[in-house]
Amino acid sequence: MSALAVFIADDEEPARERLKELLADIAPELPTRLVGEARNGVEAVERLPASGARVLLLDIEMPGMGGLEVARHLAALPEAPAIVFVTAHDRHAVEAFELNALDYLMKPVRAARLAAALRKAAATRAPARERLERAASGARQYFSVAERNRIVLVPVREVIYFKAELKYVTLRTRAGEHLIEEPLVALEREFAEHYVRIHRNCLVARAAVRSFERAGGGDDEPRWNVVLDGIAERLPVSRRQWPVVKELVTEGRE
Repeated sequence: MSALAVFIADDEEPARERLKELLADIAPELPTRLVGEARNGVEAVERLPASGARVLLLDIEMPGMGGLEVARHLAALPEAPAIVFVTAHDRHAVEAFELNALDYLMKPVRAARLAAALRKAAATRAPARERLERAASGARQYFSVAERNRIVLVPVREVIYFKAELKYVTLRTRAGEHLIEEPLVALEREFAEHYVRIHRNCLVARAAVRSFERAGGGDDEPRWNVVLDGIAERLPVSRRQWPVVKELVTEGRE
């Protein structure tokens, strides 16, 4: 039997060491090969794609980026790993993961349970992004862009606007642009607290709005553009969205 390539991601060193000891214990019945480890979610997303891991043992609760968000980013890889979540959640939280067909290990992890989970993971496909989205309880902190078998992370807080163009959405930051394949309406729903729709094809960060300027045109009803912090580009506000945009931004500054 060829060794199963395993990657471990957990912010607690004792937990990582425990998993490595258990992998050694079950080696006679289930050979494994540790191909990498990470101390947090960002490291996991950055390091795993090049590791060749078939299975990821992934802690759910980690600072900065939790396990469910890590799994959502990795789901974009052409050869995404199967994922076994490691959790200290209570029974009700575990039931939610089960409903979404996500395998899990309860801490403290036992050798027999780890072996069973690895066998199951090796025989199944990685969980689909849609199921991971349903399991997630909050908005992401990062967007991921898959490039040449690596993942580029873009912090949500740096996105100034989202603009829909055909099947893609452009993420604009001060540093540049990235393309993702996500519906604008889903982004609006997920990040409603921080972004406002100014046009049918555009959401802007409320914190980035500096002012409005009147657009050209000689008709009686004025048109407006949004002036954004950090970029020279002006974005048009539709007549339909102008009352909403003006009111929301004004409320945010009171």
